[in-house]
Amino acid sequence: MNVRYWIKYLGGSGKISRVVGLSPSNHGTDLFGLLSTLEMIPGVPAALGTVCQACNDQAVGSDFLADLNAGGETVPGIQYTVIQTRYDDVVTPYTSAFLAPGPNVKNILLQNVCVLDFTDHLGITYDPVAAGLVLNALDPAHAKTPPCVPVAPVIS
Repeated sequence: MNVRYWIKYLGGSGKISRVVGLSPSNHGTDLFGLLSTLEMIPGVPAALGTVCQACNDQAVGSDFLADLNAGGETVPGIQYTVIQTRYDDVVTPYTSAFLAPGPNVKNILLQNVCVLDFTDHLGITYDPVAAGLVLNALDPAHAKTPPCVPVAPVIS
């Protein structure tokens, strides 16, 4: 989301041609329903915003996300690749990471590339399959098939 904010509001659109997101919360997270539960407790949303504004901003339906996604989630001339794992334990549901389909959007579910990969939200940053997909997205002219190796959850 940070790079999308930079592109949309801080003049980044003319400075890059590719964006790769690893498990981004493009449409927010409900943390398996926990955020909805916390919103029902008086005072909790305000307290959470005081301690962690970014947490509130990443919640499904937040003003920040509504503003960021208004008028389109992508900018013409930039290629967007989102790489997500179905085992994400932070961005839930995992599908909320994906951008709306478009000619400049490629959404990749890690397990469609390698069924042996059980990596989670944190592990995707050093996952060998995801790393190969990142390299391919940044340099498609030299794309290679990523290695399909077993990756355990949590300790990936």
